[in-house]
Amino acid sequence: MTSTKSLRLFSLLVLGITFSAGVNAVPEYLITIKNHLFVPGVLEIPANTKVKLIIVNKDSTPEEFESYELNREKIVVGGGKISIFIGPLAPGEYPFFGEFNPRTAQGMVLVK
Repeated sequence: MTSTKSLRLFSLLVLGITFSAGVNAVPEYLITIKNHLFVPGVLEIPANTKVKLIIVNKDSTPEEFESYELNREKIVVGGGKISIFIGPLAPGEYPFFGEFNPRTAQGMVLVK
């Protein structure tokens, strides 16, 4: 195979991989922790779809994103950011809370 043909084949392969990655992208949703609260308090996501939650902690103290229903538990350091994949989920309500501030840091993933 000549180097020109090899380069063309390689270019087509890269384009194909890039295109398929864009088609299968996982939807992302942002949750912010500020003043020991999750914002938004209720996050609506589509049913039967895998999604990525990006959780940003704007407080100076750590918080733990925890949900028994989602089977997730992860610490977010003060000023830090984490990513959590959830789903695909059936329609319903999936509560979550902050382990370090459970009275104020509460939220819900609403799946429709």
